[in-house]
Amino acid sequence: MNNKRLLTSPYIIWTIIFTVVPLLIIIFYSFAQRDSFGDIVYSFTLNNYKDFFEPIYLNVFWKSLKLSLLSTVICLILGYPMAFIMSRARGLKQNMMVMLFILPLWTNFLLRTYAWMGLLRDQGIINELLIKIGIINEPITMLYTNAAVVLGMVYNFLPFMVLPIFSVLSKMDKSLIEAARDLGANEFFVFLKIIFPLSFPGVATGIVMVFMPAVSTFVISDLLGGGQTILLGNLIQNQFMAARNWQFGSSVSVIMMIFLIISMGYFAKHSSKDGGGKIW
Repeated sequence: MNNKRLLTSPYIIWTIIFTVVPLLIIIFYSFAQRDSFGDIVYSFTLNNYKDFFEPIYLNVFWKSLKLSLLSTVICLILGYPMAFIMSRARGLKQNMMVMLFILPLWTNFLLRTYAWMGLLRDQGIINELLIKIGIINEPITMLYTNAAVVLGMVYNFLPFMVLPIFSVLSKMDKSLIEAARDLGANEFFVFLKIIFPLSFPGVATGIVMVFMPAVSTFVISDLLGGGQTILLGNLIQNQFMAARNWQFGSSVSVIMMIFLIISMGYFAKHSSKDGGGKIW
């Protein structure tokens, strides 16, 4: 027992110093006051949380939630068929497919987002190609829009949806599918009654892994939204970096963490209840 504690102590110390302590500092700041110069006044207040429920900040919250949910749904619609095709492939072909999804993650996140700026701008490749083909006569405004932000989220976070679903589908017991076919079920009912219920843990994991970074991102909305799409991540960044209002920024961070924890708990509960091998 003592040896086990000794082996786990570096991990425990690391977690306390770099996770627990910063989290406690943020929670502490969220209840502190701010003087006229922006300095922290160590006096308890709930005003930082009350300010979040003003209409201007609630609009930021709902916009973040809407764009994040939209990105997650698109990732699910695109990612599930991709994961299913990958799970059906074998040998080198499957390995190549997995590599193609992992390979973009080896490139810097900022570089991948900057690349989309070059593609979507008015003089970018997409507009130039559409004009040369004759589909449009003048450039379409694609950059600095909500659609560009959603596109950036889907592109960057799609592998986080595909890989968990692929992992579950590739380990699925094929005899259940064969038994359903032997009993007369067509491909649609095999998918609806067997494949999708058994793959739900991967779907739930993918939803969480896409939704969490999407709702908290600020780089994508900054670069592809051009400052016109303000999400919760941008709000927190601005409060810490520009407004010097660490107290309000901390309170928004705490609210976001609570929201994400509730979301994760919901999906974890339904994943274990509906997807843990139970067939409809």
